[in-house]
Amino acid sequence: MLKANECTLYSGGHTGAEVFFGECAEKWGVNEVTYSFEGHFIKRQKNVVSLSESDLKRGDISMEMVSMHMHRQYAQGDSVRRVLQSIFHMVNSGSQIFAVGVIQEDDTVKGGTGWGVELGKFFNRDVHVYDKDRNKWFKWNRSEWIESKPFITEKTFCGTGSRDLTDESKKAIEELFARSFG
Repeated sequence: MLKANECTLYSGGHTGAEVFFGECAEKWGVNEVTYSFEGHFIKRQKNVVSLSESDLKRGDISMEMVSMHMHRQYAQGDSVRRVLQSIFHMVNSGSQIFAVGVIQEDDTVKGGTGWGVELGKFFNRDVHVYDKDRNKWFKWNRSEWIESKPFITEKTFCGTGSRDLTDESKKAIEELFARSFG
């Protein structure tokens, strides 16, 4: 079992799941890095790494490609692109991905959270999603979602997800940390 202080959580500090992952990391003594960029509002301000323009460009991908993989259209604005670029850094930094969201019929996850999950799949990360509609954790097994009971088993992990957390979602995140470091 890993020691909490040997691990680092990477997130974007947004309201909801990312703030709550950060609060749990702080409670358990897990190191934390919050990625942001100039002009971007985040709620959790712990250990912020401000991504430069050249950093952001390393995570660049065409909006057409994102739309194709996510099976939906995204706005073409710079702000959406920059958020997606920052998500690249979160996922690229973590060996495991933990997200809170809703798994859809096409196996993508609803909203911006879905891009982090898709990148985790592309990068062959250990990807887990707490589906807040079904109140269960699921693991991507390279071809489908299977029910799981995840543990943090890597020294670096990404915590991301929905802005709207349910009480069950919060409990699931708390239990993930307790199982992993308790």
